[in-house]
Order: sequence, then C-alpha cells, then structure tokens
Amino acid sequence: MKTSMLACFALVAAAAFGAAASAADKPAAASTDAAFAQKLDQVLAGSWRSDKNKARDPYRHPKQTLEFFGLKPGMNLIELTPGAGWYAEILAPLQKGSGGYVAAIVTPKKPQGEAAEDKDTLRKKFAADPERYGEAKVIEFDLHAPKLGPPNSADMVVTFRNVHNWVMADAAPAMFKACFDVLKPGGVLGVTDHRAKPGADLESIKKSGYLPEDLVIKLATDAGFRLVAKSEINANPKDTKDYPEGVWTLPPTLALGDKDRARYLAIGESDRMTLKFVKPAKDKIFAAPDDKHGAAH
Repeated sequence: MKTSMLACFALVAAAAFGAAASAADKPAAASTDAAFAQKLDQVLAGSWRSDKNKARDPYRHPKQTLEFFGLKPGMNLIELTPGAGWYAEILAPLQKGSGGYVAAIVTPKKPQGEAAEDKDTLRKKFAADPERYGEAKVIEFDLHAPKLGPPNSADMVVTFRNVHNWVMADAAPAMFKACFDVLKPGGVLGVTDHRAKPGADLESIKKSGYLPEDLVIKLATDAGFRLVAKSEINANPKDTKDYPEGVWTLPPTLALGDKDRARYLAIGESDRMTLKFVKPAKDKIFAAPDDKHGAAH
C-alpha cells in the first residue's frame, strides 16, 4: 500500500513539474514569436525591396502566408524555384542569423532563357548585398530527378506559384517526392498556386497556369504528406480564370500589353490556393488536423 501511494505521489509530482515547466516556457516562446514577427515587419519594409515588389504585397500577403505555414526562428528553410527572387528578398534576410535559407533552382538546360536569367539574377542579388544575403545558399537540381539536400534535413520547404510548371513539365510527382525526402519528420511543405475553377478538367486548362486544388492535394498526399490546413489568405473572387493568355493575362505579367489593361489591373493577381502539408512523424501519422487556420477537409 505504501509503495503504491509513493508511486502515485511521484506521478502527480512529475505531472505538476511538467505543467509548471510548460507554463514557464510559454512566455519565452511568446517573446521569441513576437521578436520574429517584428523582424518580419522590418524585412517587409526593407529599403532593398523595390517599390514594384512591395506593390505586390496586397496580393501575395507574405506576412500572413508565412505565419500560416508556421515559419519560426531557427528553421532550416528551402524555397523551390524562387525565380527572380520576390520571396527570396524576404526570406533570406529573415532567416539570416537564425536557421538557414536555401534557394533551390532548376539547372538551366541552356545558357539563355528564363531559367538561366533567373539563376543569374538571383546569384547577383545575393552577391551584391552580403548584409542581407550573406548566409543565403543556392543549390541546383534536375527537375525530373530532383535532390534537394540530405534526407530529413529541412524543417520547411515552400514553393510559390510553381506547381503548375511542374505539372506542365510532367515533373510534379518527382518534385513532391523530393520535398518529402528532404524534410524532417514533422516538417512542413507550404504551397501556393493559381487555383482553377472547381471541377475543371486538367487537360483543358493545363497550359493556362491554373490547377485544380484537389489535384495539388493528391500530388502531395500521394508523396506521403498529410494536408493539415487550407487558407483563403491569397484568394481573389474577382478572378474569372478564363483569359486569352491564361493566368499570365493578369498582373504582374499582363501578357496582352495595353489591351484591356485597366480591366485586368482591376481584377488584380490570380485567385490562389494556400495549402499546408506535414511530413508525418512516425508516431503522429493519424494525428488530428490543425484547426488553427481552417482544418483540411
């Protein structure tokens, strides 16, 4: 009886100690989150960001998007195919001194063209401003046989408006598998892309730049990910998704030039899905969805 009572007392004491420790950790965590949010605000207002890029913030909602994905100090972050660096000029300075930032770009097939130009632009951007980009790294990968880093090494992978390119190149399954492989168990994959009308047939819209949301979810879950949340942060109900040059008809590309320019500027950038996936930890494969920003369903 005495042994049983002692054991019970020990369990109660251990639980009380754990609760106290957890409570003590909360102010420190809140302070860290507040400092990180302040740093993000400072980066978004940074003088190195052009007025042209800052003008895209109301459409791309970088602060809300990164908060939704759960970016935290100390994370090892990979951004896939950052293009000319719209998000890179936010993420690289944000991660400097805390975690890491890797820009993963497709190895250009030829010395000219968009891929080669983006690669050159990004490397020059980083080299020209070591104060902001001195810790940023650039890696290259083969789109059809991608390797993004050592297995289980990244805390978060993000990609902004790129999945439609993977689908057009028949490389999407390989890319999602590479994301899964490089992430640690519990790591996050954050995806935004141009969202097609519900029920849209892929073959009829494949070259429009828009994708069915359920297709993107299936590509990720087929690779092993679990969808934990969706967000309407980057939604645009004005986008009718039926333009002569697909999504590139809208800003910032404005593929039709001055033709109906005012109309397309009034619509703004595309309607976008914003999806958060997690690589399941072995003991959390059947965990409940995260309802904080709207549970997946």
